[in-house]
Amino acid sequence: MELTKMFESHLDTFRKLHSQSSPLMLVNVWDAASAAVVQASGAKALATSSASLAWSLGYADGGELPVDALLLAVANIMRVSQLPVTVDIEDGYSDKPEEVASLVTELVRLGVVGINIEDGDKTPELLVAKITAIRASASCGQVFINARTDVFLRGLADNQEALTMTEARLARYQAAGANCGFIPGLDSESAATRLANSLDLPLNFMLAGDSSAISMKVAELFRSGILRFSIGPGSFLDAYSTLKSVSGLYQAPNTGNKGDVPLNYNEMNNLFM
Repeated sequence: MELTKMFESHLDTFRKLHSQSSPLMLVNVWDAASAAVVQASGAKALATSSASLAWSLGYADGGELPVDALLLAVANIMRVSQLPVTVDIEDGYSDKPEEVASLVTELVRLGVVGINIEDGDKTPELLVAKITAIRASASCGQVFINARTDVFLRGLADNQEALTMTEARLARYQAAGANCGFIPGLDSESAATRLANSLDLPLNFMLAGDSSAISMKVAELFRSGILRFSIGPGSFLDAYSTLKSVSGLYQAPNTGNKGDVPLNYNEMNNLFM
């Protein structure tokens, strides 16, 4: 199947996964090996974590990853993937909407059908402009856009004000062309119900914890109207916590094995700062 037909097939599949009678669960990957493992485990689609992918290449999360390195890593994932793939591109690695659209075009050429793109600490107007530029491009305009707002993750507001701000931002991103809204930092069932009822687009929550806790939370939030769930860097941190634990064998006897303490986001990110 030629690339265009494959892209169209995977894009159609990916869109349908956001409107089915069961939740879309995405265990985030960062390289070809993790993609192959998750794919073989029965996943319906693959999604990268921007933090995990950056760390795997020796860069801190937060816009530090060179675009060329991103594209090479994604090409390796695409080489082993037989599933729809969505890629987290942080804020698009640029404040210029046309440069962001150009990056998305390169990803689509590799066969990527979806992206995550965030507002971060920038204005919602800038993300609206980026989404608009992507949609205006003949080369990448059909890509599935998961628009992320960091209102809760960055503590931009509290309680009711945070919910109101989140609603307003996601409504603007949807009007610009977003297909889905991503709200990291929030997993409240009552907030999920309000957002699902007030916004006419699928919503993505990011969850943490062990597999049994995640399964219970997914069931609760799916009943509240949330359709898509992801793990973010949690899968990477779990995998590399195992490596850290084994590396504790290098420590001298009776000095205490700090390798048994799981890695967290800040500890991992600081390795590359």
